[in-house]
Amino acid sequence: MELILRDGRLPNGEAVDIGLEGGVIRAVEPNLKAEAGQEMSLAGQLISPPFVESHIHLDSALTAGQPRWNQSGTLFEGIEIWGDRKQSLTLEDVKERAIATLKLQAQQGVLFVRSHADVSEPSLTALKALLEVRDAVKDWIAVQVVAFPQDGLYGSPKNLELMEEALKLGADAVGGIPHYEMTREDGVQSVHQIFELAQRYDRLIDIHCDEIDDDQSRFLEVVAACAVRSGLGSRVTASHTTAFASYNNAYATKLMGLLGRSNINFIANPLINITLQGRADTYPKRRGVTRVKELWQRGLNVSLGHDCIQDPWYNLGTGNMLDVASMAVHVCQMTGQDEIAACYDMITTNGANTLALGEAYGLDVGKPANLIVLDADSPYEAIRRRATVTHVFSRGKLLVETKPAEVRWR
Repeated sequence: MELILRDGRLPNGEAVDIGLEGGVIRAVEPNLKAEAGQEMSLAGQLISPPFVESHIHLDSALTAGQPRWNQSGTLFEGIEIWGDRKQSLTLEDVKERAIATLKLQAQQGVLFVRSHADVSEPSLTALKALLEVRDAVKDWIAVQVVAFPQDGLYGSPKNLELMEEALKLGADAVGGIPHYEMTREDGVQSVHQIFELAQRYDRLIDIHCDEIDDDQSRFLEVVAACAVRSGLGSRVTASHTTAFASYNNAYATKLMGLLGRSNINFIANPLINITLQGRADTYPKRRGVTRVKELWQRGLNVSLGHDCIQDPWYNLGTGNMLDVASMAVHVCQMTGQDEIAACYDMITTNGANTLALGEAYGLDVGKPANLIVLDADSPYEAIRRRATVTHVFSRGKLLVETKPAEVRWR
């Protein structure tokens, strides 16, 4: 072995040693009887598969306040501000901010990222830049790029052409925003178009779906029905679905049955959802987060994302997925021990399922040696204390090492 990590603890509580060689996990067992060129004692610390960032917009990251701050805190003012900011985008601008954001995330244990790229501008600058970033960082972090029509697939006569051009250039997934189209009919048509493009180009699907407080915004049922009819199922993701939290329970119960048949993925972004949604409410004020607990209880795959890090929609954010999981624990009222563990899964294994990572992810023997070590002994402690990620291993190589803060009483 090249490296053995001794006395670690898996998320399920099992005490193990892990042997790495050639960028691959070669052994996972208690008291590993082997020698290595290097050994590291973890003293019972948590060994975890890396965090997965299921949903972020790297093209807009680190632009908060440019050209102005979002004073209302609403989704729609954010879109207006971004509409102004993106007029000055350059390849170097996007690439520099995206790589800086990826480094911020990687040092905190994120090694798999799905980013949306705005493809509503004729230059496709954001998309081209993120495709270059995807290739530039591939040796230490894996990035998927979703072609996202921020202004709607039918918001401009050329947007459908731009979407198809983005797929030809190499976008990994087809995106959409049906609730932002000019009419409900346009929104329904856009969902059907997205599925047609995904099948033609053999791509994944990730749709910004019903990211609004309107209880009549019901494009999730259209996405689920298309997933059932096309058989694409687990290749399809509905992001946000915040309107789901406003549906009456009779309709929500009926919809849950369809969602179970569809086998699609869900992504909640609790930091941004709790911030953007409910802005028009006085009291009682809606939480603005989809029915995470109920979807999880139904056995559906739910993962979590940041969505935004310091951009026109959210001027906060550090890239720490434990912040995201902690917000989910609180706002989704998932404070039971099994529920807290489920929220940890939502930033690890569930995220890997959403990104369709397959055999590229996990701590099993034979898989790529992508793993992290946390200054905690369990997922519960990791979330409770926002534990420091002390070591990040990418393909068997130590990528980042961070020392936990030291407190000295005087």
